[in-house]
Amino acid sequence: MSKVSVTGSKRVIDDVIEAAYDHHSLHVSDYDDRYEGFEPGTSLEGAEEVNERLVTVRSLESILDVTAEDADGPGSLDDDALTAELEETRERVNELNDRRDDLRGEIRDRQEEIDRMEPFAELGIELDLLGGYDSLEVVVGEAKPGPVEEALAAADDVDAFEVFSGGNVVAAFAAPADGAEAGVLQDALVGVDVAFLEVPDATASPAEYVAELENEKADLREELDAVDAELEEVKTEAAGFLLRAEEQLTIEAQKKQAPLSFATTENAFIAEGWIPTATVEEFQAVIADAVGDHAEVEELERASFTPDGDHHTEAVADGGAVGGASSDADADREAATDGGHATHGGDDPPVVQDNGSAAGPFELLVQGFGRPKYSEFDPTLLVFLTFPLMFGFMIGDVGYGVLYAGLGAFLYSRFEGTFRELGAVAIWAGLFTVLFGIYFGIDVFGYHAYQLLGIHWPVAGKGLSPADLNWALSFLVVSVLFGLVHLNVGYVLSFVSNYQQHDLKHALYEGGSWLLLLNGAWIWIFSQHVPGPKPDFLFESISILTLGAVSFAGFPVVVGIAGLVAAALGAVLLAIGEPAELAEVLSPIVNVISYARIMAVLLAKGGMALAVNLLAFGAYIGDGGDGSFHFIFTPEYLAYIQEHSVANGGEYELVFAGLTTAFEPSAVGVLALVGGIVVAVVGHVVVLLLGVTSAGIQAVRLEYVEFFGKFYEGGGDAYTPFGYDRKHTEE
Repeated sequence: MSKVSVTGSKRVIDDVIEAAYDHHSLHVSDYDDRYEGFEPGTSLEGAEEVNERLVTVRSLESILDVTAEDADGPGSLDDDALTAELEETRERVNELNDRRDDLRGEIRDRQEEIDRMEPFAELGIELDLLGGYDSLEVVVGEAKPGPVEEALAAADDVDAFEVFSGGNVVAAFAAPADGAEAGVLQDALVGVDVAFLEVPDATASPAEYVAELENEKADLREELDAVDAELEEVKTEAAGFLLRAEEQLTIEAQKKQAPLSFATTENAFIAEGWIPTATVEEFQAVIADAVGDHAEVEELERASFTPDGDHHTEAVADGGAVGGASSDADADREAATDGGHATHGGDDPPVVQDNGSAAGPFELLVQGFGRPKYSEFDPTLLVFLTFPLMFGFMIGDVGYGVLYAGLGAFLYSRFEGTFRELGAVAIWAGLFTVLFGIYFGIDVFGYHAYQLLGIHWPVAGKGLSPADLNWALSFLVVSVLFGLVHLNVGYVLSFVSNYQQHDLKHALYEGGSWLLLLNGAWIWIFSQHVPGPKPDFLFESISILTLGAVSFAGFPVVVGIAGLVAAALGAVLLAIGEPAELAEVLSPIVNVISYARIMAVLLAKGGMALAVNLLAFGAYIGDGGDGSFHFIFTPEYLAYIQEHSVANGGEYELVFAGLTTAFEPSAVGVLALVGGIVVAVVGHVVVLLLGVTSAGIQAVRLEYVEFFGKFYEGGGDAYTPFGYDRKHTEE
C-alpha cells in the first residue's frame, strides 16, 4: 500500500472527487489538523438536500419492507425522473401509511373496549342494573364467588347481600346496616382477592355491545387488509425505483460529504489516503486527465508487510509527484508542507484480508479479536487449521457433528454476510466433530455404534467407562501436547515479527526467551530427571495412543537437564530484555496446562450424552463392573441383565434400568416409553446447544488468550476505497 496526497485548487475539487470516486481505489484518511493554516473541509453544495432525499427513500423502503431481493435489475435514473417519481411515490405511500396507522389505532381502541366490556357480557346483567341505587351498594370485579360470599356474610356492617357470577366475574349487591358509613361493601372485601372493574357507560346490553364492537372491528380489519394490499401493490411497482434511488443518492451523498475528510483553505485542498502501490501511476494519470495541472498527486510513503525498524512505512524519495498545483493553491500548500511534499501522517495502512474460500469465513473469528494491522501476520489460516480441530475433538460425536454441519449448511445457503460466514465455520466444525466421533468408537449421540455393529474398535470410548479410564488420561496428554505445539507456533511468529520489525536482539529477548522457557520446561517434565513427582500416565499415554506401536519411557536424564538449562537461559534473556516480565516466568507451563480444558470439555460433553442415554434407555457395565458401558433397549434384555448380574454371580453390573425398558401394553408402560423418548430428545438437544457454548467458547478462548496473546495485537482498519460497487444503477 502507498500513502498518496492529492493537492489542488478548490475550483476543481468536484472533478477530483468524481475522478477518485470512479477509480475506486483511494482509502481516504481523515484530516488530523497537522497542516498549519488548513481546516477540515465542509460538505459540497447540495449535500443537505441529497441527504434529506436519501432519508425519504429509506423511510419509504422501511414502510414498504423493500429488500434487495425485490430488485428488478439495474437501470439508469436521471435526476429529474428521480425527483418527480420520488415525490409521487412519497405522497402515495404516506397517504396509505397514515390511513393504515389510523385503522390500526381504531382497531386497537375497539379491542380495548371489547376487553373492558367482555367481563360484563359474561356476567349477564344489564349495565343499568349495576348502579344508581340509594340503599344498595354494588361492586363488580374478577374474583371467585365463594370467598366474596364468606366475606360479606362475616361483615357486621352488611344487613343483606346477593352475589351473582358469570365466568370469573362477580357482582355483589349489599344493603348496609343502619348507621353504617358509605363504602361498607368494599371495606368488607378488603381481604378478598378481587380485581374491581369500572362499570362502562353504555345503553345497550353488554353482549349486544360486544357483538357490535366485534362487527366494527371486523369491518376495520377488512379496510386495513385493503390498504395493506394496496401498499403491497405500490411496493411491487416502486421497489426497483426505490433501490435505484437509494443507491444513486448514496453515491451522491458520499461524493458531497468527501471534503469533510480533507484539509482545506479558502483556495486549496489536500486529500490523503492509501492506495495499492501497483495502481499509483494509474491513479495519478486519472487525476491528471480530469483536471490537468490544477491538482498534484504525490506518493508519500510505501508500506511493506515486513516493515523496517519501528515504522510501518518508508518515505518515497522523490515524492512521486505528477502534475502541478494551480497557482492559487501553491501559496497555501507551501505554507503547510515542507516545500512541495506533504508532511506524513501517522495513520497505519488499511488491511485487505484475502484467505481464500475455505479459510475466508474464519476471518470472522479473527476480527472478533481485532482485524490484523498491516504489519502483522494474519492468523486466519492458523485459526482455520486449529479451531475446527479443537471443537471437533471436544464434542467428538457423529450425530452432533451431522447436526452442526447441517445447521451450518442452512445458514450458509440462506443468508449473506456474518451468518453465512458463521455457517461455513459451523460446517467445518461439524465435519471435524464427525471425524472425531468416528475415532471415539463411532460415537452417535453418546452411543458407541461399534458395539451395535459387533466389530472391534481400537478406541473403545472417551474414557468414561471403567475399562477405558486410561484413554481419558491419554487425552489429557494429547491436549497438553497440542497446547505445546500451538504455543510454539505463537512464539515463533513473535520471534519472526520482532526480527523483521527490529533486529535479532529484540527477537531473542521478546520471542526467543519464551521459546526456550516453554520447550525447556516441558522437555524436563517429559524426562526421567527427578521422576518421583511425575505421574506415570505422562509416559504410558504414548503407548496407549499408538496402540502399543510406540513406547515412550521419557526423555533421558541428560536431555531433561538440558531442558532445564535451556529454560534457565530463557529466563536470563527475559531478565535482560524484559525484566518486568520475570514475574510471568512460569506462564509457559501454566499456559500449556490451560489446554487441559480440551480434555475436560470432551469428558463433560461425553458424560452428559451418556447420562441422557442412561436415563432414557438404561445401561450396564460388563465384566463384573470393570468393562464398558452398554445400553439396554428392551425389557427382555433388561431381564437378562438382571438375571446375570453380579449379585447373582454373573458378569454384569446394572447401572440404571432406564425408562423405555419399562414398556409394556399398559398405560404405565406407554407413559414410560414416551417419557424415555422425551428425555432422550430434550436431553440431546440440551447437550447439542451446550456444545456450542462450551466447546465453541473454550476453543475461541484458547485462540484469543493463549495463542493470539503471544504474537498478535490486532486493531487494523479495513481497506474501504472511496467509491461504490453499483448493483441497481448504471453509470
